Amino acid sequence: MSNEANTCRKYVEPKLEEAGWETQPHDYYEQYYFTDGKIRPKNKRQPRGKRKFADYLLLYNGEFPLAVVEAKRKYATPDEGLEQAIDYAKILGVKFAYSTNGKGIVEYDFITGKQSDVIDSFPSPDQLWRRLRGEAKEQIREDIAEKLLTPFYPTPGKEPRYYQRNAINAALAAILKGQKRLLLTLATGTGKTTVAFQICWKLSSIEWNVTGESRPPRILFLADRNVLVDDPMNKDFSAFNQEKIYKIQGTAKKGRDIYFAIYQAIGDREDSFGLYREYNRDYFDLIVVDECHRGSARDESNWRQILEYFEPAYQLGLTATPLRDDNVDTYRYFGNPLYTYSLKQGIADGFLAPYRVYRITTRSDREGWQPTAGQLDRYGRTIPNEVYLTPDFERKLVRQVRTRAIAQHITDFLKSSDRYAKTIVFCVDEEHVKAMIKELRNFNSDITKNNPEYVSRITADAGEVGKGHLYKFKDVLDTTHIIAVTAKLLTTGVDIPTCKNVALARVIRSMTDFKQIIGRGTRVREDSGKLSFNILDYTNSTVLFEDTEFDGEPALIKESEMDDQGQILSETVQELESAESETEAEDFEENENSGFRGLPNDDDAPPRKYYADGGTEEITEEKIYDLDTDNQLRLSQLIEHTKEQVRILYRSTLEIQQRWANSQQRSEIIDLLADRGIDIDELKQVTKLPDADPFDLICHIAFDAPVLTYKQRAEQLRRRNPDFFQRYGEDAKAILEILLNKYAQKGVEEFNIPTTFKANREFDKYGNVAEIAQRFGSVQQLREAVNQLQNLLYSA
Repeated sequence: MSNEANTCRKYVEPKLEEAGWETQPHDYYEQYYFTDGKIRPKNKRQPRGKRKFADYLLLYNGEFPLAVVEAKRKYATPDEGLEQAIDYAKILGVKFAYSTNGKGIVEYDFITGKQSDVIDSFPSPDQLWRRLRGEAKEQIREDIAEKLLTPFYPTPGKEPRYYQRNAINAALAAILKGQKRLLLTLATGTGKTTVAFQICWKLSSIEWNVTGESRPPRILFLADRNVLVDDPMNKDFSAFNQEKIYKIQGTAKKGRDIYFAIYQAIGDREDSFGLYREYNRDYFDLIVVDECHRGSARDESNWRQILEYFEPAYQLGLTATPLRDDNVDTYRYFGNPLYTYSLKQGIADGFLAPYRVYRITTRSDREGWQPTAGQLDRYGRTIPNEVYLTPDFERKLVRQVRTRAIAQHITDFLKSSDRYAKTIVFCVDEEHVKAMIKELRNFNSDITKNNPEYVSRITADAGEVGKGHLYKFKDVLDTTHIIAVTAKLLTTGVDIPTCKNVALARVIRSMTDFKQIIGRGTRVREDSGKLSFNILDYTNSTVLFEDTEFDGEPALIKESEMDDQGQILSETVQELESAESETEAEDFEENENSGFRGLPNDDDAPPRKYYADGGTEEITEEKIYDLDTDNQLRLSQLIEHTKEQVRILYRSTLEIQQRWANSQQRSEIIDLLADRGIDIDELKQVTKLPDADPFDLICHIAFDAPVLTYKQRAEQLRRRNPDFFQRYGEDAKAILEILLNKYAQKGVEEFNIPTTFKANREFDKYGNVAEIAQRFGSVQQLREAVNQLQNLLYSA
């Protein structure tokens, strides 16, 4: 038992119990793990990093987190763990942090900003709860505090994560204080729907409503796509009585508690007023607006009229996109976010999947393409004599050979990794989608001849068939719909947890759209082997990762005006020019009857693009980028990166050698390298040294040491230490010989006993693991013999 664990059991828990933290209904969590551990794709042995945990999380009424306690060894000073406790308290959103060595206790109070002297006991639950309540800015009013204790809806195996709890409590506190416009910014894949559901559940449980009547609130859940309301209605919100749930489509029924609708189904039409007008302006108490960055708050938006009509209602916006030039209207309408949880934090916590970026360049994208003088296109038109660059392709000029080259590369990539990895290909428009599907099907005809849905079209114009493909593609158990080709339909709000590849065949310049598209791959599905994903970038759109706006601190709307003495006079909103995002300008709309509906096309109009048939195209460059330890993209120049990192960690070959012979320290070295994006198998592949011992390979790259294979090391041991085997009896000697032969064939993992003994039939004649150990005298003597074998193996 560690010193900290001993302190917890012997000293801390009795003090917590004395203070009443184990008296019902109060409670505490011991070793409260609040992250899953950052995913490390290069570390096959331990694919996740260490999980963060607080030694104790103190809960008032068994539901509401109040304090974090960090315990250190008995002989440490009481304040040794205070900085860690403060850090964890900030993450978990609690106002009190404690450090203790089991004897003395030090407190940090976030409400007052003060650190205590050493005290002998913990405050009681009621004492801390009273301190939390009050009228100060950092405190919670008494009438609000009691309502925050309303239990979450209990979903087995799905307790709210720490950031979800923070977001839920922040929204509830703001609503109960009377704030009518609210915003939560949570990265794609972090459970915005779950957060919205728990907020609605708690408000319904306490019968909160605008008028103060004795009834549950009437809540409207709004989005702009059927899939964005159907999924919540059928999943999280199904916990509500089904007789109290209604999706508004065709008829404006009343007498329900939870309503779902898409703007297009209830909004005004050219020939009639919208269904929303059949409800009184004050009918709804709360409106939840999902994916609110997608145009609902824009001043000129027809959808904005719906929100303004229901002005008396509290309105909660949910988005994955921090404030940028292309979504400023969202922040202007809803205000600054009450709580933000970013993609960067989600990856660091292990709740979201990290990514590898492949930037692939065709010859025409690198050099541009120019027609010959007077060259005619497919329709006999003269192609303007100019240089066409990446943004022009498929918009001004179509070259079938370029689409074919991209489709060939996507196919080759899947063949070299996993042909049944769910993949989304984003194209420029409907025409480009169809062309890409044709090429992908032709390159994968060995599969598509039996399963044409292997490549499927999921666009607005695909209608009900496309909608069917979408639901199949989303299904984690489906193995037929593998490559989804789309333009903009899958950019946002669609949960595809097993998506492993996102291919960008169109230029993306809107940061809002880019974050949404990347979000298609960030969900983790561990039981399906989905821990990371790849981005195949054919248009250099991933340069947006390098923009500080991608995942930096979110900008905020400035809302205060001060006089010369620094006193706030009034609150105003900074006017920023709003840039329309690509997604908000999509050329389709959705209604309650069709699900998908594209805008009509003028069949008599001449093509708006030029079509340059013939010619050739090829991939001229491919660069691979990985996330480093700071979640920044780094060009994957593996050899140079390995040399640099090994030299940072170790001063010489000797220093590595002294650790390598010990299996535990060897594992630590491999883990340290994996954390820095260095995978031994990938090193072997890049250096074309598949049989090299990892120790020799690492030392060769970092310190120019000679490379020995497994077989050469084994032969060297036999030659230099012939007497080693003579120390043991015949059976023990034979067992060690087999172990060494296994190492010569497969590598150092063969020294992992008893696994190797159980997995290889050659050892069967010597009995089970216990019987093998007896041939050495004991288990301890077996371990010593194997350790000595490894020491001799790496002694030179």
